[in-house]
Amino acid sequence: MSYSFHHIALSVSNRKASLEFYGKLGFEEFHTWSADDNSLTIIHLKKDGLFLELFCYTNYTLAPETIHTTSTDLPVIGTKHFGLRVESIEDAKKELIRIGIANQDVEITQGRTGPRYFFISDPDGILVEIAEDSREL
Repeated sequence: MSYSFHHIALSVSNRKASLEFYGKLGFEEFHTWSADDNSLTIIHLKKDGLFLELFCYTNYTLAPETIHTTSTDLPVIGTKHFGLRVESIEDAKKELIRIGIANQDVEITQGRTGPRYFFISDPDGILVEIAEDSREL
């Protein structure tokens, strides 16, 4: 049996804001489903073989504040963030600042395991790691 990565699922509070944010990262909507009572919309986004599944509930619960900072969330068991690979971390930083989804003060960090990276947050505070990784994966 062979297994390959399929998708990442995210629950989001604002469909429009999330589509705009992930659209700026190059994701395109390719499928949408809505419940008959409009209590839930599921949106599939794709980019370069990566597939995001956004759950947009009309009644939702906000995540705890600890998930918005890697230093407070890493010790807590569970999913932490997802990462997007780039060829140049410096160019990615400049571009994301230019299009308004990264702050001027975002710092590039040399990771303990090799890659250089920085984090941005989506409209709900979900962490997205931007990483330059020269290892052959």
